[in-house]
Amino acid sequence: MKSLPVSLLLLTVIPLFLFACGSGEHEDIKLWMTESTRDLRGSVPPLPELKPFPIVSYEASDKPDPFGSERLEPERKEGVGGKRPDFDRPREQLESFPLETLNFVGVVSHGKTKARHALINADGVVYRAEKGNYIGQNFGRILDISDNEIVLLETVQDPSGQSSDWVERKMTLQLQEGTKGKEAGK
Repeated sequence: MKSLPVSLLLLTVIPLFLFACGSGEHEDIKLWMTESTRDLRGSVPPLPELKPFPIVSYEASDKPDPFGSERLEPERKEGVGGKRPDFDRPREQLESFPLETLNFVGVVSHGKTKARHALINADGVVYRAEKGNYIGQNFGRILDISDNEIVLLETVQDPSGQSSDWVERKMTLQLQEGTKGKEAGK
């Protein structure tokens, strides 16, 4: 039973000792905090009053729907089609190839008239064409053949899509100088 009074004594003495040690510590900080916050009083300003917006009615029932499909496609106009290509004429050999796949590889002049013929490579076959012949898939008719280019006039549907008219545009096919031609000349 002797152990009971010693443990009771320890339980009473230790808390008193801790209280005595901690009571005077940091008094200067506590005093500064009290003095600094003495005049401070927190306040939150009231929220601003919300003003209702006026109701505006949208009256555009007679106007086109901005999200409708008619806004996506341009309005097509029927044209007179004065520049339509001749669909009834027989097609020439070089009209079956797209213009991008044709290579202008040379020029040949012969005869008393010195008529110029262009040599055009298409799919590994060399064709001969002269002024007035048709080449490419856009009804391209050869207007002129020079030493380094072929000038042709293509007839295509209106590229803007605004009408179904046919329009004419000038295109050129440049002379292609390849390594095979240079080696063959040696």
